[in-house]
Amino acid sequence: MVSNDFPPLIELRGIRKRYGGGDKPEVEVLHGIDLDIRAGEFIAIVGTSGSGKSTLMHLLGCLDRPSSGSYRFAGEDVSTFGTDELAWLRREAFGFVFQGYHLIPTESARENVEVPAIYAGLSQDERMQRATNLLGRLGLSDKLNNRPNQLSGGQQQRVSIARALMNGGHIILADEPTGALDSRSGAEVMELLRELAGAGHTVILITHDRDVAAQAQRVVEIRDGRIVADNTIEIDRYQDEQEAFLHTRLSSLDIAQAREDSGTPFWQGLRETIRAAWRIMWIHRIRTSLTLLGIVIGVASVIVMLAIGEGTKQQVIDQMGSMGTTLMYLNSSVPSTGGPAGMITEEDLDEVARLPEINRVMPVIGSSILVRHQNVDKQIYVSASSYVMPMIYSWQVAQGRFFTEAEDRKLAPVVVLGYQAYRSIFPHLSDPVGQYLLIGTSPFEVIGVMAERGAESGSWNYDDMIIIPYRAGRARVYQAKEQPDFTVMEGVSMDQVQEAEDAVKALLLERHGREDVRIGNAAAKLKAQLETRDTMTRMLGLVAAVSLLVGGIGVMNVMLMTVRERTREIGIRMATGAREYDILSQFLIEAMLVTIVGGTVGVLLGLIIGALLIFWEIPVIFSFGVMIGAFSCAVITGLIFGYMPARTAARLDPVVALSSE
Repeated sequence: MVSNDFPPLIELRGIRKRYGGGDKPEVEVLHGIDLDIRAGEFIAIVGTSGSGKSTLMHLLGCLDRPSSGSYRFAGEDVSTFGTDELAWLRREAFGFVFQGYHLIPTESARENVEVPAIYAGLSQDERMQRATNLLGRLGLSDKLNNRPNQLSGGQQQRVSIARALMNGGHIILADEPTGALDSRSGAEVMELLRELAGAGHTVILITHDRDVAAQAQRVVEIRDGRIVADNTIEIDRYQDEQEAFLHTRLSSLDIAQAREDSGTPFWQGLRETIRAAWRIMWIHRIRTSLTLLGIVIGVASVIVMLAIGEGTKQQVIDQMGSMGTTLMYLNSSVPSTGGPAGMITEEDLDEVARLPEINRVMPVIGSSILVRHQNVDKQIYVSASSYVMPMIYSWQVAQGRFFTEAEDRKLAPVVVLGYQAYRSIFPHLSDPVGQYLLIGTSPFEVIGVMAERGAESGSWNYDDMIIIPYRAGRARVYQAKEQPDFTVMEGVSMDQVQEAEDAVKALLLERHGREDVRIGNAAAKLKAQLETRDTMTRMLGLVAAVSLLVGGIGVMNVMLMTVRERTREIGIRMATGAREYDILSQFLIEAMLVTIVGGTVGVLLGLIIGALLIFWEIPVIFSFGVMIGAFSCAVITGLIFGYMPARTAARLDPVVALSSE
């Protein structure tokens, strides 16, 4: 028998437990319980329903806290322990065997047994080996991968006992372990408990059955929240040497570790959580798919909408670029102070061309003039421009060539045709190069045809014009013109157009002594269009983000439902040593896993939709940054909207969670 030469492993003094209070009536369930339990004892606490025996078990197993009184474990005052320290004590010292087995339905027998070791930080290989050995000792070697619903009641209870032993099971707390079993299975379970007691485990048996209680070494009877009897059955089971060993092994648990416990290593816990979460998602795959749908649509929408916006924006840039995004247009004007209009000379333009902010300068004179070729007479816009025109307008020559700077300087009578002008003057001629036109009264030789370009908004049709050298035009066609109709200036970059404009104004103000010019630029028009496109893109992105937000709310609703459905599982995990952090991280990672999967599918769907849009010739430009951003937003959505359900799960009362249906 166990002697009294050693201090108690568990010592209760004046333990009271009350429920209610506030706006609810207060009920006291335990009334000043005093109880000592020594290392290696096999003790039965017996009482009728409502006597307080289950409440006492919850207090002994650190699932609940007393309202008052003292609970010392191995000499340490348990009332000073925080929730994580209590979790450590449950994990390291206690093993629970419940009447309802309390196995996690989605896990196999082996995985259920492994649960306490997960929170103890054992490696996967160690867990599997130990769980396999325990189940083998209990006759379940062939049931390792069976889930609880594939096991009989007696088999489930043996799995529960194996789980209680996983971390050593120094103290076995068995709550009505035979209550849900037939007589044969019940006898087998009691035999197992006697064997465990004989092997040195402290066994605390909670039961209402006096015949079951009589099989223990010591019987404590509780009635109406008070201990009314404490009888020790004299069984010569231990020698003094054995008892000393048991006391040393069980009462010397390093309680200080509870305050330093870091629990499961992060990556190991993450791997196990992802495995469990993936299984839950697969079991509830229809519900999971519906939850994922919101995230998938949100992520795909963000990617596609912004890709369309960026593609359209780039299309505008390209279109405007072909018309000159860095172009400015210089005209003379009447000063605001009055007087004659300004006069822009060739010397002015030479000085403007020397400015570092200016890349090219092109004076232009143009008007509609009668053009003849044989029996064809047409009024066509004739533009006298410089040799830089193709470079400024990014306009390609389709046939022949454009005139050179030397030809411009020498007043060469050459002409280049716009595509439409060529088709109207030479409808049946495949190559007009070498033909002559009479422009006004001066003959000009055709040296090239420009590529088809189209019309710029608010301007002439480029294709329906012909171009002659600027100096030849002034000398041969526009003799009355004293200055250009306008001058096109090309800035060195789009970002510096405003600086270039200011530099030109300052130069001409210095040269003319007054403000008698005006400057317009295509960059301002492009900027306005791009700002409009950006606004539309932001609106499209906002709409897509709203759908992502809706998906996040769906995740939160499903996780709240999951917490309600798995409340008992949460209680089981807490009873086996899970800390608040473990429960919080488990449900938070589950929520994030949903959004990670949804985000991945959303990115793939967005790429597929984008590929189809490209096939249909809709301008689309994918951005890797947008895809990463959309995916990250999905994950962050899971983190944000999964936090509240996860926190709710982590703050559940273990006793309440275990008693849920």
